Amino acid sequence: MAQQAAATREDLDQEWFREFAQRWLEAWNSHDPDRLVALMTDDIVYDDSAWPKTMRGHADVREFLDHTWRAIPDLRFELREGPYVRAGEPKAAFWWDGYGTHTGVLDPPGLAPTGKGMEFDGADFHEYRDGKVARLRIVFNMADAMRQLGVLPPTGSGQERILAKVTNLRSKLARRAG
Repeated sequence: MAQQAAATREDLDQEWFREFAQRWLEAWNSHDPDRLVALMTDDIVYDDSAWPKTMRGHADVREFLDHTWRAIPDLRFELREGPYVRAGEPKAAFWWDGYGTHTGVLDPPGLAPTGKGMEFDGADFHEYRDGKVARLRIVFNMADAMRQLGVLPPTGSGQERILAKVTNLRSKLARRAG
């Protein structure tokens, strides 16, 4: 509890942030939604590159976690670097690596299991209140993840050039129609 109390003070220390980042990753890797949302305020505001809307509150987060862990049941994360702390403020960021295999429906958008593994990296940006995450932004390269799943063609491939031509044609036709 003393460590949680530290997160309400202006003079947050690096050790508290390191310890929290470790608990955060362990909670994600546990695949226990109760364990993860326990580290968030009830009014959490959560933006994630993998979800089409901003989540507000535990119910929205639980929906996201259910979809995520159903699609990628072996999803796990490792801390790469950080946390990087904003001096004098209850804010921190850290860089992580993620791993998993797409064996369930990825919804949205309704992508059937590909059975392919993914390795990706991203960053968390946390704002804390009362020892918990109150605002969260997670970013990663969604296009790279989709390439690994076979949804998007490999960079520099003939398929990518064809996709670009189709996109250009659609844009040209839309301009003519508009």
